[in-house]
Amino acid sequence: MTGFPGSPRVLKGGLILIDPVSGAVRRVIALQYNPDQLTRSLQPQTAGGSAAYSEPLRLKGPPIETFKLDAEIDATDQLEFPERNPAAVSLGVQAQLALLETIVYPDSAALIANNQLAMAGTLEIVPVQAPLTLFVWGKDRVVPVRLTDFSIVEEAFDAQLNPIRAKVSLGMRVLSVNDLGYDDKGGHLYLVYQQRKEQMAGRASGGSLASFGLGGLP
Repeated sequence: MTGFPGSPRVLKGGLILIDPVSGAVRRVIALQYNPDQLTRSLQPQTAGGSAAYSEPLRLKGPPIETFKLDAEIDATDQLEFPERNPAAVSLGVQAQLALLETIVYPDSAALIANNQLAMAGTLEIVPVQAPLTLFVWGKDRVVPVRLTDFSIVEEAFDAQLNPIRAKVSLGMRVLSVNDLGYDDKGGHLYLVYQQRKEQMAGRASGGSLASFGLGGLP
């Protein structure tokens, strides 16, 4: 933290887990440090088959968008003040890692309940429904995602083999209205995300034909 009173407040990137039905917030995970790099990819969803020849300009839905980032977690500073950070002393960064890892784990109580149903002879058991994950990168990018890649590199272990530092690599696929539907809470959040993108595009200066050295199209 800087003592300069005019310094802007730096927002945190991270994840929010919400109830997929009610939209209630279940968990907020702010990244300790904002990554220096965020990789994005967009795969256009053009009309395929014979329509590619008869209607080449049609889009059948939003593009498939992905995000990739590397997040660093470090308990070194917390260990300098052990009385304030007992979890860091006893676990290193394992608590923060577990907070992220459990996103991709089904709830253990639900697993036990499903196993009991199977033992009782239930023919059809519905898979465990996870919370809806939102990736947050500023107020204009709050978007529903599904984690597709998740890897962890642990470093600098203490005497109990607790990692003191770690790097978490996350890959995420954006869930659009094609995935969630228009009446779904996540579908609504996706539409807001796309609409804000369209609004920002309207504020950009697109140039002119003269910038290409053209007075008009041939």
